[in-house]
Amino acid sequence: MKNLFPKFLFTLLVIAGIVACQDNSDYQEIITDGSYQTAAQIRLTNVIIHDIFSPPVASRIYAYPSIAAYEVAVLADPQYKSLMGQLNGFVPTEFVTEGEIYYPLASLIAYYKVATALIFSEEMMNTHKEAALKEIRSKGIPKKVFNRSVQLGEEVADHVIAYSKNDNYHQSRSFEKYTVSNAPNTWQPTPPAYMEGIEPHWNKIRSFVLDSAGQYKSVPPTEFSNDKSSQFFKEAEEVFLTTKNLTTEQKDIAMFWDCNPYKVNVKGHVMFAEKKITPGGHWMGIAAISSKTAGQDWKSTAETLAMTGVALFDGFIACWDEKYRSVLIRPETYINKYIDEDWLPLLQTPPFPEYTSGHSVISNAAAETLTSLFGEPFHFIDSTEVAYGLPVRKFDSFRQAADEAAISRLYGGIHYMPAVVNGATKGQKVGHHLLDRVSTKNENLAKVE
Repeated sequence: MKNLFPKFLFTLLVIAGIVACQDNSDYQEIITDGSYQTAAQIRLTNVIIHDIFSPPVASRIYAYPSIAAYEVAVLADPQYKSLMGQLNGFVPTEFVTEGEIYYPLASLIAYYKVATALIFSEEMMNTHKEAALKEIRSKGIPKKVFNRSVQLGEEVADHVIAYSKNDNYHQSRSFEKYTVSNAPNTWQPTPPAYMEGIEPHWNKIRSFVLDSAGQYKSVPPTEFSNDKSSQFFKEAEEVFLTTKNLTTEQKDIAMFWDCNPYKVNVKGHVMFAEKKITPGGHWMGIAAISSKTAGQDWKSTAETLAMTGVALFDGFIACWDEKYRSVLIRPETYINKYIDEDWLPLLQTPPFPEYTSGHSVISNAAAETLTSLFGEPFHFIDSTEVAYGLPVRKFDSFRQAADEAAISRLYGGIHYMPAVVNGATKGQKVGHHLLDRVSTKNENLAKVE
């Protein structure tokens, strides 16, 4: 018996190894929630930071992959309604879905392929994709199912990539740069890098849902004046005095929502960039956190990220349309010239005109969209900035978070109050327009009151 036991044990090990290498009949349970897509989104955020894409461009990079992932969810579940035919210029098409397909995998493939097509550092995204696919394949998904799923994901991605190529982005890369005016009320490049105006032609990018970039045109900014009794001077003075008397909480709020990918540090004669998430990236992070908090499955996660991406994209188009219409002077420039030449804002002023506040617009557009999906109140812990050295903040609704994001720009010293208030209004209108025009279910979504 002594000699038989090792042989018996060896036989068992061989059998176990063969079984382990066989396909897993329960592979449908490999991907149930949105964790793989949100992990891919986190990787995409890291690439966006690495490649230093501007906030408007970053919103484009988030939106199209999320749309592609969602379109696969539509193929998987008839309760979901395609965005094809609903988004401007997104022409409907048919996809071959014969044979057994693992739709969560196809959705992930679609996300990675579109994301990789929109960035510079492709290898960073490809490495992450290969690691994810290796992990999924190791769990026993049948080879034929795996291959069919990859093929479908790539076909959906190709359709979305073709759609993205017609949004005027590539043409806009050759448009002329913004020419700085000498008029006293207009935006001037600010220290320390004195960068040129970012994306002056972003209003020429095709929107997803808006009829035009100027559909929700803001009221004009307060009339410029350097007279101490004027309303404009009072608004600048409000920025000046607010930053002089910030509480610890207000400073924390300003820093939490900074999200300036162009922040430059200066040491002696050396300048170097500080890696920061974009404001759109912050809200895509909130969307992912909320999806996990609500226990959404992979299809609902894809829906949440796609709708948030669309809202942010259109929000940036509407906001940038106003920025380069009014080209209003920043508080830093005005205060240094007319109030205190040594004053510095708490946050570094980003390189584009003041009115309206981008944070106010896109935060409110995203908040209205997310509220339609999750309701109100909705408690979530925003840990988006933890990776960048900041603590979490807690909110009881998306609108509460949007309000805080908006007012943070006054605390940071980079916006006058009208840009905050009127930007929030614009963002709400953009969000409501999206919800009025687009449905992700085959019955109408309840309208936000």
